[in-house]
Amino acid sequence: MNSVIMFDSTLRDGAQGENISFSAEDKLKIAQALDELGVGYIECGNPSSNPKDANFFRELAAHPLRQARAAAFGSTCRVGEKPENDPGVLTLLAAGTQAVSVFGKASVLHVEEVLRTTREENLRMIRETVAFLRQAGREVLFDAEHFFDGFRLDREYALDTLRAASTAGADWLILCDTNGGTLPDEIADTLRTAKAAVPGRYGIHCHNDCGLAAACSLAALGAGAEQIQGTLLGFGERCGNTNLSTVIGVLQGKRGVRCIPEEQLRRLTRTCAYIADVANLVPDNAMPFVGRSAFAHKGGMHVDGVLKSPETFEHLSPEAVGNARTYLLSEQAGRSALHARLAPILPDLSRDAPELGRLLARMKEMEAEGYAYEAAGASFELLALQELGRWEPFFEVIRFRILGEQGMTSSAMVKVQVGDEFAITADEGFGPVNALDKALRKAVGQFYPALGEMRLTDFKVRVISPQDATAAVVRVLIESTDGRRSWTTVGVSVDIIHASLDALVDSIAYKLWVSDSGASGPRDRGRSEIRRDSDP
Repeated sequence: MNSVIMFDSTLRDGAQGENISFSAEDKLKIAQALDELGVGYIECGNPSSNPKDANFFRELAAHPLRQARAAAFGSTCRVGEKPENDPGVLTLLAAGTQAVSVFGKASVLHVEEVLRTTREENLRMIRETVAFLRQAGREVLFDAEHFFDGFRLDREYALDTLRAASTAGADWLILCDTNGGTLPDEIADTLRTAKAAVPGRYGIHCHNDCGLAAACSLAALGAGAEQIQGTLLGFGERCGNTNLSTVIGVLQGKRGVRCIPEEQLRRLTRTCAYIADVANLVPDNAMPFVGRSAFAHKGGMHVDGVLKSPETFEHLSPEAVGNARTYLLSEQAGRSALHARLAPILPDLSRDAPELGRLLARMKEMEAEGYAYEAAGASFELLALQELGRWEPFFEVIRFRILGEQGMTSSAMVKVQVGDEFAITADEGFGPVNALDKALRKAVGQFYPALGEMRLTDFKVRVISPQDATAAVVRVLIESTDGRRSWTTVGVSVDIIHASLDALVDSIAYKLWVSDSGASGPRDRGRSEIRRDSDP
């Protein structure tokens, strides 16, 4: 097989995932991103389920997809109802999409216990609904819900549901492992049996309750499926759906099976990151192919091997899927890893430079104190520039004070020095760290306008020595962005406010260093290191 169709259900099945809530605007952004990536179908939701989805279909009509086929999702007509009189079926037509996904019960358990109807009535509902939608000019994908469970209970009846849809003109027969409990070998065997009994074009829809959705989908492909359904990031109800980014990486990246246009494969990582951002999710670093850790190397021997020949510890070039190779830094790092990590910012630094050894020793000392540079690359770069004598601070915090108030509100006062000038500012926020962040950026921002682009996106606290109770050392990790790039900084102290200040100072300094307006602003302070003794 040279190609397979990707059917993305992020906007429907994905929206059923825990902590997922899309606005109509969110759904339009995701649909456009998936369309640009080049998936074959985008399942846009159930137009009769809620006003928000109904509004989205109106937005979609005003901003039609350029490449993908949009699909509305819904059920067969209700028990005892004709499809031409069923409000849900009529809403599917009113959605105006080229394709419709219609689910029907393929398990006698659901027919008798959930629908509380006869087997024949269920077959009528499938047959008449598919025929009605086909006569209206829609492409129909019949989702045989709970097919694999139903096949185990009553093989012939499960096949009868496929026959009913097929004889009525369904364009696709989609076998759904709705409960996610079927294993890959059974998926393949069952699909072969179905194709032999009911010829047609088949797709597979798997859930990840056994952690095998991608493997089951690939097994189905080997058994004759021509379409794989899932969500690009794998999120969905319960444990999620087939992760299409993994499937695309395996099939197109490693097997040469076309899933999306070849020129779009390099957009895979970027598209996944964008959709995660719209969904307000923290990306899974360990996700195959597109995760930040997918091509990250930490062990000294691994790094040395990759530097000599990437194939030694990589099964695929990260550039193929738009990702990047990274070298993690920790107490396990060696000179090779350190040099590779610094090469992009210090290309003139020799691997044999003596200061590299001093930096390595200093980094390990800091990590012994609780710093974690593997997770805070920006703080590491600042530390490196300091140890290598290439940094002069943009500013110094002279003094700060936190005042707690009633409720969640706190106030902060900060005094900073830039060259020979001083600034004192105050602000309030939701808690002491938020107040401190706002006051510090307000003070430094008087000298460096580039800080107006910057905002914090994540704040994590970890207790390093819990046995010390309230005197425990804490590590604070702060993630920041300016809309073009994101970076993470770290601070460590027995005082959470001091640790937060440490990370905040690094975050602001890093922004000034990488920003053209900051580095060439009215007071170009050069490139050296933030003074770690700046805490009052």
